[in-house]
Amino acid sequence: MRKPSLALAAVTMLAAPLAADQGVELTPEDLLAPYYAKLSQEVELPVAPANVSLAHEHTLTRIAFGSCNHQLRSQHMWGQIAATDPDLFLFIGDNNYGDQMWDGDAALTTLREAYGVMAETPELAAFRAQVPMMITWDDHDYGFNDGGASFAYRGWSETIFETFWGSSDEVKSRPGIYESRMFGEDGKVTQIITLDTRFFRSDLEAMPYQNERPPLGPYQPSSDPSKTMLGDAQWQWLEQELAKPADLRIVVSSIQVLTDAHDYEAWENLPLEREKLYAMLAAREDSGLVLLSGDRHAGGIYTDTPQAAGEQFWELTSSSMNYSFSSTERNTAREPDPKRLTDFISEENFGLVEIDWEAKTFTMDMRGSQGETRVSRTVEW
Repeated sequence: MRKPSLALAAVTMLAAPLAADQGVELTPEDLLAPYYAKLSQEVELPVAPANVSLAHEHTLTRIAFGSCNHQLRSQHMWGQIAATDPDLFLFIGDNNYGDQMWDGDAALTTLREAYGVMAETPELAAFRAQVPMMITWDDHDYGFNDGGASFAYRGWSETIFETFWGSSDEVKSRPGIYESRMFGEDGKVTQIITLDTRFFRSDLEAMPYQNERPPLGPYQPSSDPSKTMLGDAQWQWLEQELAKPADLRIVVSSIQVLTDAHDYEAWENLPLEREKLYAMLAAREDSGLVLLSGDRHAGGIYTDTPQAAGEQFWELTSSSMNYSFSSTERNTAREPDPKRLTDFISEENFGLVEIDWEAKTFTMDMRGSQGETRVSRTVEW
């Protein structure tokens, strides 16, 4: 258990009596605002190497993505991804592990240091000079393992993220880091939607204590209607984005969507929220659709036809770029899943979505550490 931040404790003790006298309920963000205003003047936040831009009228035919990239491990995968010549790369979470060795300080020192390492990573610099990127976060680069809306320092973490990656004015104008961009024209429009499954997410429900923890995670589904994955504002935004005309939509969730095979973080933790997502995706303006996810330090191709959607959905999970834990054989046997059509690939990997506009198909590929194809599936929309 990490020790409580002395900064938060001190500010709380000073501000709480005044707030009580005035009948005001202060949030952690309110209490820490003066501290962060001063800190932002005293520290220089790291900034990512310059990234090439991508014109909105550019027709996408190959999108690469990846997750789980430890800043202190080998960065060789950047070269392998660049060799596939993608139009766009989606960095979809655990883009560093800044929460490791964190001692609970409100300044998020280890997170800032992790971004600082990335800022000086030559492989990342070379990649960003060649390939445009869109980025969302997961827990480890958010700042707290399995963290959600109750993470007291989420506002400062957001500032660090947006400063480093040079987020758009639209993203900076609102809480959270969700984003949508359109590319292409004349019947070849791709919409990229990157969700924020951290900033607004309610606390998950843990399983009751037992001497031996379950081998596939500590959480159990909660049907509490007050719990949320995306928060009201992001839900409203997503519904509006899905109503926009597009020919193919790529929806990015840092955590897995379709599977029910484990008890780690996933949309299955909040089944009412997942049903809401399914219904909203099904009600989208007519288009093809593919889901991308990471987080698991393993991946594969998934499909399901949820009752709440009434149509078949496809998901490609790719993880990790340089932080694998096990072997494919062991992981596949450990986590049987009728929704997963492939082995559970555990060795280093990245994902590709290739679009054939004439045939109206997309191909989901997972590539290994040498660029080899591990699994592949073509879907017509």
